[in-house]
Amino acid sequence: MTLPASPAGGDKPAVLSISSHVARGTVGNRAVVFALESLGHPVWSVPTVTLPWHPGHGPATRIVPEPAAFAAFVDDLIRAPWLGEVGAVISGYFGAGHQVEPVARLVDAVRRANPRAVYLCDPVLGDGGEAGGRLYQPAETVAAIRDLLVPRADIATPNRFELEFLTGLEFSTNAHLVEAASALGPARVVVTSAFPLLRGGIGNLLVEDGTAVLAEHRRIEGVPNGLGDLTGAVFLARVLSGATGEKALQGTTAAVFEILARTTKRGKDELTLETDADSLKTPMAMVQMRRLAPAGGGRRA
Repeated sequence: MTLPASPAGGDKPAVLSISSHVARGTVGNRAVVFALESLGHPVWSVPTVTLPWHPGHGPATRIVPEPAAFAAFVDDLIRAPWLGEVGAVISGYFGAGHQVEPVARLVDAVRRANPRAVYLCDPVLGDGGEAGGRLYQPAETVAAIRDLLVPRADIATPNRFELEFLTGLEFSTNAHLVEAASALGPARVVVTSAFPLLRGGIGNLLVEDGTAVLAEHRRIEGVPNGLGDLTGAVFLARVLSGATGEKALQGTTAAVFEILARTTKRGKDELTLETDADSLKTPMAMVQMRRLAPAGGGRRA
């Protein structure tokens, strides 16, 4: 993957982050912006919805920008004289389906201003449960992300349930995940919550260039929200720093696992990023790396 050129002086490129904002907690842009800034990247933050806290903590007021206002906000960014500073875009949770098309236009504008810019799409659509995957976006939003954003992405970071929602398939093995990720479109796909090979484990699966690598660690129950947001941000930062996909996967998985372990040990209901910022840069946690059999069909054009 071609990386964006760093601005003059060797500074790290700015990242444009599009996701939810919460007043309390470390999910959505609260996690993404903190991680990227801690790793040296200026961040342009675009809120798609504003909430007092993550809905998992209970019902709360939900403020979604009006369609015309959101589109106008994006249009301002598209014509911003500093758009060439942006070396990457990351998108996460959308507050409404009408936001997807303006964001697609924004990604295109960033690439016109900086042809080497990288786009990471985290398709925040749903998660797992005892009865299987649970979708928490309406069908029209799922379709818009699938049709407008995933094809534009250099990197996608779905969990395995979101990969099912995007492909219309059901998976029971990592071989299935590798095949689906290879056909999804983006050159790099990181599938979180992949099937473990270690007893009592869980892992992240990277599929790129006909190869598949699984990074595993022990499973922790009752985890706070925001792990997917954090994973996408840290992986993007490591890719922008020049790390290979495999090294980026290893460092990201170690960092997120270490922060998660420390958070749960403290009994907190939100990731303690402010306390564990050093783990983002130099994690000490060990993860098991395994190369898996490549997909048989190759990546779709």
